Amino acid sequence: MGQIQDELKRINARLDEDDLKKKKRKEKLPRKFKIPFSKRVNPTMAKKNFVTVMRVNENGFLKFERKEIVDQTIIVDGIPRLATPEFVLHHKKNPVIIQPNWDVKPYSPEAAVSKSLDNGSNTTGYKILMARMKSDNLGRKAPVGGMVKIIGGLIFAAIIGYALLTGGG
Repeated sequence: MGQIQDELKRINARLDEDDLKKKKRKEKLPRKFKIPFSKRVNPTMAKKNFVTVMRVNENGFLKFERKEIVDQTIIVDGIPRLATPEFVLHHKKNPVIIQPNWDVKPYSPEAAVSKSLDNGSNTTGYKILMARMKSDNLGRKAPVGGMVKIIGGLIFAAIIGYALLTGGG
């Protein structure tokens, strides 16, 4: 009777191990951001002034479209929107414009940087400050007083003088 119970315990342990392995396999890694394949712009189309437009709707959802730049504008929903080079971003060699649906002007990284500098939320100054603080901490040595140097020199001279007077040892 004891052998059957031991065998059942061993089988249950194996089943539990198999369940754990299946759960680990089912756990998914976070997916990387990818532009939908049909909305990507290949290099040939990029030379012909096509871009991928990422529209941000009022409700926060994104919609991707492929549009052609004509006279530095693109037509989205029948409304001409700006598409100058300062607004064109690149994602893996794919030209992208981030266009809020409520604005004629697309997202501009230059404007975002200047805005963060104005309101003080830019991280550049923080990085410079932290590098300076680290260099100050690492480069600073405890100052040795002049009196300590003189006493050390006298002790060293006394040891050498004693060795010479006594015949070296």
